[in-house]
Amino acid sequence: MKSGLFTLLFSIFFTIYPSFSQGDSDYRLENPMTVQYLTKNIRKKSPRLILTPELERNLRKKLKSDTLVMSFYGALRADAEKILTMRLPERIIPDKKRLLGVSREMVRRFSILGIIWRMEKDPVILDRIDKELQAVSNFTDWNPSHYLDVGEMSLAVAIALDWAGNVLPPATVEMAEKALIEKGILPSYQKDYGWIDDDGNWNQVCHGGLVAASLVIAEKDPELAAKTINRALEKMNFALRKYGPDGVYMEGPGYWNYGTSYSVITSSMLLSAFGTDFGITDFPGFMKSFIYRMLMVAPSGELYNYGDNGTNLIDGRGKNNQVMARFNQGEFVNNATWYAMKTGDSDFFDPGYFAAHPDDLRERGRFGVLALFWLSQYKPKIYVPLPVNWKGDGGNPVILFRNGDSDHDMFYMGAKGGRANVNHGNMDAGSFIFELDGVRWSVDPGSQGYAHLELQGFDLWNRDQDSERYTLVTKGSHGHSTLVVNDIPHNVEGYAPVTGFNDGGNGENPEAVIDMTEIFYDNVESARRKFVKESPRSLLIEDIIIQNERTRSVTWQMMTIAEVIPVKGGAILKQEGKELHLEILSPENMNVSLISLDPPPLKQDKQIENLKRIEIRVPAWVLGSSGKIVVRLKGD
Repeated sequence: MKSGLFTLLFSIFFTIYPSFSQGDSDYRLENPMTVQYLTKNIRKKSPRLILTPELERNLRKKLKSDTLVMSFYGALRADAEKILTMRLPERIIPDKKRLLGVSREMVRRFSILGIIWRMEKDPVILDRIDKELQAVSNFTDWNPSHYLDVGEMSLAVAIALDWAGNVLPPATVEMAEKALIEKGILPSYQKDYGWIDDDGNWNQVCHGGLVAASLVIAEKDPELAAKTINRALEKMNFALRKYGPDGVYMEGPGYWNYGTSYSVITSSMLLSAFGTDFGITDFPGFMKSFIYRMLMVAPSGELYNYGDNGTNLIDGRGKNNQVMARFNQGEFVNNATWYAMKTGDSDFFDPGYFAAHPDDLRERGRFGVLALFWLSQYKPKIYVPLPVNWKGDGGNPVILFRNGDSDHDMFYMGAKGGRANVNHGNMDAGSFIFELDGVRWSVDPGSQGYAHLELQGFDLWNRDQDSERYTLVTKGSHGHSTLVVNDIPHNVEGYAPVTGFNDGGNGENPEAVIDMTEIFYDNVESARRKFVKESPRSLLIEDIIIQNERTRSVTWQMMTIAEVIPVKGGAILKQEGKELHLEILSPENMNVSLISLDPPPLKQDKQIENLKRIEIRVPAWVLGSSGKIVVRLKGD
């Protein structure tokens, strides 16, 4: 598409969702919440949690006229039938830490059973809701030591009561309301929990779940409800600010699904209960984050999986089909449908998901019913193409170069700055992934399972400099395609900002610069990494290092699972029948060395077949007082 038309379309989007600078850190949610405000303004009758009488009437109409609504509802109806055959929930904590699997399953069960009950008034469904509510309400607790479990269970029970409580046995309603108060809300006031004013997904999930609980028990205990909603509107600012200014989710694309789901749900609950979400959707960067999340899927179909983020492919679905793969994760599709409903942007709507074909590999997840609501309200209005070259600033900034959705070369370069000690962060500032011809040549090792590490007593969640976390290949600087100075791990508190970005005007030859100086302590005077897209098949990486008296060596690293054949002045990489040439342009007469990470160094490390680290080790005397390391990655 010509740049003039692209600019026009993008300007339409940002007229609706304007740009905010990092200086907008003082933006806050509106917070008029008092007992008086709550009792005066809350919707007087249920349902009031996302589902409203108006939405319900519209859904009933669509169930008679809209084939996608009918199809998706049919799939949910089949899910309800399966739920009827399952065991009632039990308080089981398999990893000795989390009840989260049970809590999430209850969100799924209660939302599915709840909407089927409202649409069909089937007494068998209502009886099952009753039994499930009694079961979870009788749990000894909802595991407040891991408060995510409480947040999700609170949402689940609140949905059940709001959507079916007026016809449930009074004893069950009384029991469930008491559980929401005593096992959901009150424990959050009995300890100084970090999630209350944290800036990660826990903040969004826990506050969101307790808002749901508060809206349901508002008549029973208006003081507690108002106090808890007020706290949420005050404290959610910490997490929402991390979307600014450009929508980059600090914890990466996978955790974007989780945290953003709960901000979307909280926005929707407040809107349905009070007629306003108090500014959640207007928060700087929040709506832009949906663009970020779409861009995080590469042409191979995989995510740009920095941080604790995993795979996007499902048994090959979407491999080398970027457009299809963007909608691989049902949890993301549910969120994207909300965005499409809000904006009318058809680029974020996937009709195939709602057609609900039996052989579709995607899971509807626990928010599928909510997606049904968004679907029933969706009206396409605009189509805004995604940017080709893009920069997102913030606490964990990201840059992307690509050739577009119809690119036969499948060029994709993602690089990042940031710092290591953010939630789910790694020593990966300055790192990059690179794809060409549908092959990921430079890889990020991505996530690895938590449970087995935690059971071993591994110090996984400590983000101090000497934490065990950063000894892992997936977490430390030795496992990422970045620079290392003097063989010293990155400074976890050092911040690497994007200091320069030029999208090339018409998308050609974009450039970006990341200042990496702080992550090397005082072992260099300065260090800047520059990425240049030379052509649709060539990426140039230029590292400009100004040494000081403490600089001994600089190591250029690239992680890969390709076969690597060292040659004079570089290497040839082979993978899936394709080739990539690594050329060392500066310093002269340098060669690569290979470090095999299969098997990995530690028994706790993630096993990645054929993983290796390509190194270019440059002594300080070779680099010079103001030298460069320049590497070209080029396809045939």
